[in-house]
Amino acid sequence: MATHEATEVPTMGASVPLEVRIGFAHASLQWIADRCGADLLHVKGAALDPTLVPVRGYSDADVLARPGQVRLLLDELRGHGWELINSFAYGSSFEHSATLRHKDFGLLDLHRIFPGTGPDPDAAFDELWRDRTTVTLGGVECSVPSRDAQAALLLLHAARGGKDPKAGLDVEAVWTTADEPQRDRIRAWVDRLDAGLGFSVITGTLDDHRDDPAYDLWRVAARGGTRVEEWRARVRAARGLRAKVGVAARSVLVNVEHLTIVRGRPVSRNEILAEFFGRPARGLREQVRRRGRRREGDGG
Repeated sequence: MATHEATEVPTMGASVPLEVRIGFAHASLQWIADRCGADLLHVKGAALDPTLVPVRGYSDADVLARPGQVRLLLDELRGHGWELINSFAYGSSFEHSATLRHKDFGLLDLHRIFPGTGPDPDAAFDELWRDRTTVTLGGVECSVPSRDAQAALLLLHAARGGKDPKAGLDVEAVWTTADEPQRDRIRAWVDRLDAGLGFSVITGTLDDHRDDPAYDLWRVAARGGTRVEEWRARVRAARGLRAKVGVAARSVLVNVEHLTIVRGRPVSRNEILAEFFGRPARGLREQVRRRGRRREGDGG
């Protein structure tokens, strides 16, 4: 999810509504994917079946690419005016998407995986691709998952939304008020996508998966946690020693991409150094505050 759309101020005199720009963004992405022969599924946002969640807002374009074609697609996007502003490694704790920006179309989240599906991203994409349908976005026919698959993906997205009101509304519309036949169809897609761990957040059974290496990652995403807890969870979830070492190494580095987005401009070496030495202190304060709240809760 692109978390910085709210900070993007339209240029003076801009008259094209955001929803229209995003529709054209999807059309542009589909044209580029067709041009380079990449398989692309448009997910959430403008691509979502409107009967799932009435009047659901969105602020960027979201697409899921066939994992083996992500690099090809990234190269093509850069050649058509899309600027990479946040890479996969720093996009989220799940490292699932990269954020790009176009001066005319706005923001794009390019997913290489959809958090909660797996552990085989190719198999998950194949399942979604097999039952795909199409919708017209920006005047172009775009491939989207089936309605029931969209419902399952939306719930997986909400599962890592914590206390976000929008996530709560999605769960209410798609699951809580759903009849049993619709729930059965969603459960079937959860099975097809091997998404039991992420979906357990929705059903309140997450703690039944404590032995899963990705359990802590979903616990922090769903219930909150400190930066230290998040990075510990990321290391535990990483597959293989090399991946774990890579995640651990990134945990001590400054996310220059994110810092640039927050500041709204390129950052200086001194600012990076200040952030490098300031992060441990903030992390320690977070841990102390969290332990204090836990003690207060135990005492109450």
